[in-house]
Amino acid sequence: MENKFNFEEAMARLTTIADELEKDSLPLDDAIKLFEEGLELSKICQEKLSEYGETVKELVQKNQGEKND
Repeated sequence: MENKFNFEEAMARLTTIADELEKDSLPLDDAIKLFEEGLELSKICQEKLSEYGETVKELVQKNQGEKND
C-alpha cells in the first residue's frame, strides 16, 4: 500500500475497517482483505508516530539547549 495517508486519515480508515470486521455479515474473503489493509494502515500509523516522536524529542533537546545557553 502506498503511504498516501496522513496519520489522521490512516486512523480513520483503520477505525472504519475495525467496525466492518466486527460485523459477522462479511464474507471471509472480504474480511481477510480488510484485515490485510488494516495491518498495512497500522504499520503506517506506527511509522508516523515514530517520526512524530523523534521530532518531539529533537524539539525538546533543542529547547533545553537554548535554555542552557
